[in-house]
Amino acid sequence: MSAFGAYFRLVRVGWILVREGVVSALPSEGLPPSVSLAKSFVGLFARSRAKAKKRSDRLAQAVERLGPSYVKIGQFLATRPDVVGVEFADDLSQLQDRMAFFPLAAAKASIEGSLGRPIEELYATFDDPIAAASIAQVHPAEVNTPNGRRKVAVKVVRPGVRQRFAHDIEAMYLVAGMQERFMVSSRRLRPVEVTKTLEQSTKVEMDLRLEAAALSEIAENTGQDPGFRVPKVDWERTGRDVITMEWIDGVKMSDVEGLRAAGHNLNTLADVLIQSFLRHTLRDGFFHADMHPGNLFVDSGGMIVAVDMGIVGRLGKKERRFLAEILYGFITRDYVRVAEVHFEAGYVPGHHNVESFAQAIRAIGEPIHGQPAETISMGKLLTLLFEVTELFDMQTRPELVMLQKTMVVVEGVSRMLNPRFNMWKASEPVVGDWIRNNLGPKRVVTDFKDGLKAAVKLAEAVPEIAAQTEKFHHQLLHMSEHGLRFDAETADAIGKSEARYSRSGRLALWIIALTLLYIAWMLS
Repeated sequence: MSAFGAYFRLVRVGWILVREGVVSALPSEGLPPSVSLAKSFVGLFARSRAKAKKRSDRLAQAVERLGPSYVKIGQFLATRPDVVGVEFADDLSQLQDRMAFFPLAAAKASIEGSLGRPIEELYATFDDPIAAASIAQVHPAEVNTPNGRRKVAVKVVRPGVRQRFAHDIEAMYLVAGMQERFMVSSRRLRPVEVTKTLEQSTKVEMDLRLEAAALSEIAENTGQDPGFRVPKVDWERTGRDVITMEWIDGVKMSDVEGLRAAGHNLNTLADVLIQSFLRHTLRDGFFHADMHPGNLFVDSGGMIVAVDMGIVGRLGKKERRFLAEILYGFITRDYVRVAEVHFEAGYVPGHHNVESFAQAIRAIGEPIHGQPAETISMGKLLTLLFEVTELFDMQTRPELVMLQKTMVVVEGVSRMLNPRFNMWKASEPVVGDWIRNNLGPKRVVTDFKDGLKAAVKLAEAVPEIAAQTEKFHHQLLHMSEHGLRFDAETADAIGKSEARYSRSGRLALWIIALTLLYIAWMLS
């Protein structure tokens, strides 16, 4: 029944995209003639009022009809221009994660179910919601403390959103599987793996205990950082479906005039924002991956406060070195070193030529060096870099694409605050310090310590490895003497599984065909 549901949902998604004119608005360049003809045909079924809208507006309308899950799916795909294309990713990035409020009674019931205590015992006051998104909505509230009442923000998961997303993601897996099967060129992008990443990240986002843990971790990492902090978590009032945190009184970074009226130095804020993001990325390997201006406040003391940590990114030591050496290589025009880093990291297959790849890197770097420093965009540089790597079979690296997308957003906010923002000058204190500490003599000492730790762990594991090796050896000997056999139960299960999937696949195709015929008959 799960497979049937996925096919039905996929038909519904396709029909809504057709009716809202999204399919007909897609670019036709490079499409086979048969596909272009089919695209023109389905365009006849688009609503007349949809044809007058921009593609981004058509897409927003379609996603609104599809429901909260598809807002989240669209926002995720907006971070993957390598998968959906740059133009389509730009359209998706304009999706507004603003949904209708769900009832106050439902929010209270969800909190009581998650925390196991009456709402009156948890909060002194609990007011109507002030913001709602696809996953959750936020309520202002107050709690009693020894020092009097304290205002807090309470984020509550939308009822039923987990079940709805679990059903909708099945259709995504179906599309990804067909894409890998029938579009050979897309296999490099690993659409099924992309869907798994979406599923995992959204499941994490829907467990508010993990968002609370992310806030706690970044608070520890940034405790001594100048000009940046995150809200404090009230762990007593936090569970899977609810997170209670410090209420932030401040001006949103999207309100430039409000920041100026409050007396904040916009140029300083722009520098602090990009430096904070680079510290989190290079030093900690853990960064807020949704730093749009609506999630950034400036408090009365001039501190940048980042909220909504549902989406975060992590980089390992190898990825951090990779990023720093790329930036440093572009700054010093050492394009051969930039190319070598890609090969050393294993991102570009070894059968390609390093010098040829360096030539492609030079095509990106040289035009940048001919521009004034304040016009050079690090985000644009990384975007061009990912486009070039496609020519050299570089497989999708989800963590790097998320980093690139976040960096573009952060850089955009900084330029919004300061139109003459100099990305390189602002970044140099952080990037330069990290390079001196991690790519110079200190790197040798650090690598030696890491190698020593790994050697000690390996020595501790030697007895277990030896035992497992001996066991595996005996199993191989037994297989060589007696052959590999399935027991009757295993063989029977395999046979039933194959028969079930074969029947369900044929039945699903008939259902889709009949559904499409019915739709066509209704429209005739």
